[in-house]
Amino acid sequence: MDDFTAAFERRYNARAAVPEHAQHFDRWTRLSKTARDELDSDLDIAYGDHPMEKIDLFRAEGRSRALLMFIHGGYWRSLDKRDHSFLATEFVKMGVTVAMPNYALCPSVTVEDIVKQMLRATAWLHRTGSRYGAFGNSLYLAGHSAGGHLAAMMLAAQWPRYGADLPEKLVEGAMSISGVYDLTPIVHVPSINTDVKLDDESAVRLSPAFMPPATDAPLTITVGGRETEGFHEQHNLIKQRWASVIAEDVPSPRDNHFSILEAFANPGSDLFRAALRMMKIG
Repeated sequence: MDDFTAAFERRYNARAAVPEHAQHFDRWTRLSKTARDELDSDLDIAYGDHPMEKIDLFRAEGRSRALLMFIHGGYWRSLDKRDHSFLATEFVKMGVTVAMPNYALCPSVTVEDIVKQMLRATAWLHRTGSRYGAFGNSLYLAGHSAGGHLAAMMLAAQWPRYGADLPEKLVEGAMSISGVYDLTPIVHVPSINTDVKLDDESAVRLSPAFMPPATDAPLTITVGGRETEGFHEQHNLIKQRWASVIAEDVPSPRDNHFSILEAFANPGSDLFRAALRMMKIG
């Protein structure tokens, strides 16, 4: 590996930067099984025709006050909604209905295909979420890493062009946790691009950093203080490019790329409280 490639690997290979990442994944798996066993849920509901176009819904305790769709990360090529069920546990206690969609993974599909799947999932929730106890049209998004990219893409979506029945402001707000907003560096990261197969043209076309937000829906952002340089560059870029809609930049100084997601699930954390503020839950 030449120096140029090695530099991009250091910036964006999150697993290499966190040697204990497997311990995080094991913990997520264990806690997620408990969540699916114990929470009031409807699992594997089809939102589209592809076998991976399934969504899990975890019903709020008591009256639903908001609907939160969480989009998982994994660089568009790994992980699953079932790995993230644990994130619903504390939110449902606060009256939030939590939806977790799956999407097909690269290299069997492209990143553009995944964006289209999330468009379908988001539109499906808008149209049918009330059947599952969700509160009206108060739809919010959160996403981690590649999921943060997808959440931002939903804020850039021009919804009436996608469906005549869809409002311009379909999403009320979003939180991106350690998101990727400029995909052009990923072209130079072999450990990732071997699977996602981005080129210069598709990377620009699929980067929210190079398109405007479609509405004034606020975006909350965060990046871990112990994350690699690349994720800090991404964070600073969207903060600059989307300054008009950035609601909060939540400090997470002690977190790496994986522990930050556990902070999001912790009701005592600044990140959890910021998610509640985004959803106007006091």
